[in-house]
Amino acid sequence: MINRKNSRWSTEIKTLAQHKHICMSVFKARRVIDQIRGRSYEETLMILELMPYRASYPILKLVYSAAANATNNMGLNEAYLFISKAEVNAGTIVKKLRPRARGRSYPIKRPTCHITIVLKDKSKLFRDGKII
Repeated sequence: MINRKNSRWSTEIKTLAQHKHICMSVFKARRVIDQIRGRSYEETLMILELMPYRASYPILKLVYSAAANATNNMGLNEAYLFISKAEVNAGTIVKKLRPRARGRSYPIKRPTCHITIVLKDKSKLFRDGKII
């Protein structure tokens, strides 16, 4: 995905990866996402591999996928990538019923979330020593 601003000289190259309907609370996923937002790709991989949270594994897979999209589709180098945007949104809630005593039922609510990772290239942001 290439986003172009109004001026004809500045182009912004972004790559996007999304994972939807992950069986996880939004708050647990946001705790991990807040640690990696704005960091470089290589630093993000080190952080996610060492984090003890269950949410870090699907996020790690998603970061790998976004980097693969950048290298295969755009031809960008992984060394210059950084996470420009990382967000977690609430998904649908899976509702089930569990049988309880005296014929009653107890609702079970399993929250889901949608995770979006956007990578940008550092080398494309600077032209002649100026930020584009």
